Amino acid sequence: MRIEDQPAYVLHARPWRETSLLVEVLSLEHGRIGLLARGVQGPKKQALRAALQPLQAIRFDAQQTGELAQLRRAESQDVAPRLHGHAMLAGFYINELVMRLTPRQDPLPELYVAYGQLRAQLDQPATLAWSLRRFERDLLDALGVGFDWSSAADGEPIDPAARYRLDPLQGPLRLLNERNNERRTLATGSALLALALDQQPRNSDLASLRLQMRAVLLHHLGGRGLKSWEMLGELARPQA
Repeated sequence: MRIEDQPAYVLHARPWRETSLLVEVLSLEHGRIGLLARGVQGPKKQALRAALQPLQAIRFDAQQTGELAQLRRAESQDVAPRLHGHAMLAGFYINELVMRLTPRQDPLPELYVAYGQLRAQLDQPATLAWSLRRFERDLLDALGVGFDWSSAADGEPIDPAARYRLDPLQGPLRLLNERNNERRTLATGSALLALALDQQPRNSDLASLRLQMRAVLLHHLGGRGLKSWEMLGELARPQA
């Protein structure tokens, strides 16, 4: 199969043998694709190497003959975000998350759009935590394992004053009997409704989403966490 002039975002690149790269991209029409980029070393290949850096937006041609496609051409479409500190770790996180959760060659155009929107917001510290929670929501929805964020698992409307545990299979479960300070680890109803309405909540409500969203993602990751989680620490706090 020939892939021509396909827009994509670079998720990861690593050396392969002496002069080549193994590259993972999230493309618009073909989903996640593994690319073999041969002969990218040398001064004449500097532009190509730059185009294959993580978070870079590209257009590319390739020949899909097996699990990996042979890269024929790649050109940068803009200047990749220049990130530092928490923003840089957030970029690493979203790339690792997409690589771990999305199957290859499964078109996910909604996820492609959500990735592009988040990429443009990574350098905005005031809204970074909210941008990450929105992307996690959109990723789950694109994979078909998201929730109706405005309704609890029992079908009742979300109560903004209540607390909820996010069950990966059932959805939001309302806390009925508080024990061992469990309430502090659960998401507020206001935060879930904010996700449903796509409206940034108060900082305290936003902070309540982090642990519950991570628990859902961990389930779909098969119980094996992300390397970036070890690095992110408290990145998801609103002040990040």
